[in-house]
Amino acid sequence: MALAYARRGFLVFNISYRLAPRHPFPAAVMDACAAYEWVVKNAAAHGGDLSRLVLAGESAGANLVTSLTLAACYKRSEPHARAVWDTGVVPRAVIPACGIFQVSDTERFLRRKKLPSWIGDRLTEVTDAYLRNASSLEAGALDLADPVVAIERGEPPDRPLPPFFTPVGTKDPLLDDTRRLKAALDKLGVPCEARYYPGELHAFHALVFRPNARRCWAHTYDFLDRNLK
Repeated sequence: MALAYARRGFLVFNISYRLAPRHPFPAAVMDACAAYEWVVKNAAAHGGDLSRLVLAGESAGANLVTSLTLAACYKRSEPHARAVWDTGVVPRAVIPACGIFQVSDTERFLRRKKLPSWIGDRLTEVTDAYLRNASSLEAGALDLADPVVAIERGEPPDRPLPPFFTPVGTKDPLLDDTRRLKAALDKLGVPCEARYYPGELHAFHALVFRPNARRCWAHTYDFLDRNLK
């Protein structure tokens, strides 16, 4: 997926982060915040233009780029989030694809619809692995694991949130989280273009030879062309 952006002419910084269960929340968010700081400091040396910064991620990456955007637009108390805020740089656009936007209570997906047991197991494992130390966290500390919950509170951001493009397949078990994110951003008056691709599963647009994947990438590029003018 990084290559798809690079071939379009974008300078791409493809980041890594620590993984649960060995490194539970907030390790991944801390690493993403550190990467954000690094990009802000070093993008120009690589020919980058921070006035056209885009955050893009898929699945868990969608969660992280949404949380990074909150850190850039809301003045928060966590040191890693405050470091993002202190850069003074807000992304121009955000593309969280096929995202899980609330890591807590992944059993909600099972309550809403009947899913194969192995999918249910994988979903609940996300909560168990990523949030295994959640009981020791302070109130509100899960906002950067559950960004849609934070946005649903409807608190005005300290800096304007950028426009979002949120593609997802209609057969993706995580579909409802995209619908929730769209509704929450709409209530805040934040532009959010949600695209739903009939019959497609999780991360379908990685299979770039498929017609709906090609449509998704075309929609993605069109969104960027419109919002990076």
